[in-house]
Amino acid sequence: MFEVKNLSAENSIICQILKELRDKEIQKDRYRFRKNIERIGTIAAYEISKQLEYQNTQTDTPLGSCPTTELIDQPVIGTVLRAGIPLQHGVNQLFNQADLAYISAYRHHTSETTFEIKVEYLASPSIENRVLILTDPMLATGQSLVLTYEQFLAQGNPKKVHLVSVIGSKAGVDYVRKHIPNATLWIATVDEELNADGYIVPGLGDAGDLSFGTKTQH
Repeated sequence: MFEVKNLSAENSIICQILKELRDKEIQKDRYRFRKNIERIGTIAAYEISKQLEYQNTQTDTPLGSCPTTELIDQPVIGTVLRAGIPLQHGVNQLFNQADLAYISAYRHHTSETTFEIKVEYLASPSIENRVLILTDPMLATGQSLVLTYEQFLAQGNPKKVHLVSVIGSKAGVDYVRKHIPNATLWIATVDEELNADGYIVPGLGDAGDLSFGTKTQH
């Protein structure tokens, strides 16, 4: 079953972070933009942590012993290079013993208005029977996230899939729902419109360029 967890459905600090991420003047501070992406990743990771499996343990303190609880297995946190790095880092701040995985999935423009998604690199541990967390800040058409997920399946069959995004379009969310039916999507907000160029409106622009600078395509 596919579930969508909209993190801004109720007022919280997520709303303030989103306001700053969208603001074209605040966006000029590249470091602040990346840190806000990270903060959303950490908040999403905390929510995900409530759904993972734990075991009871006993821990010795300097003054005695007490019953405690610990995570049974650390997840694998995968991301799309390069835009997803700050979001992955935010999730990794909480799951700091997790394995990390990387994939290159990018838009190769065949004209000013058309593009195809290309994948050229994958580095990942086995995800067989593990929790997989995939991070991709902008869920526009949904094609890159679905292609990323399909590529990761070559590394095994995960027991649970969590998807983490900052902003998505309704069309992108519906596309992912159709192609990754057994997953939970944790997203800061969903915008209604996707323009002819495949960008979310009002969105926030190009998350990768805002985080790391503009790029040239070869």
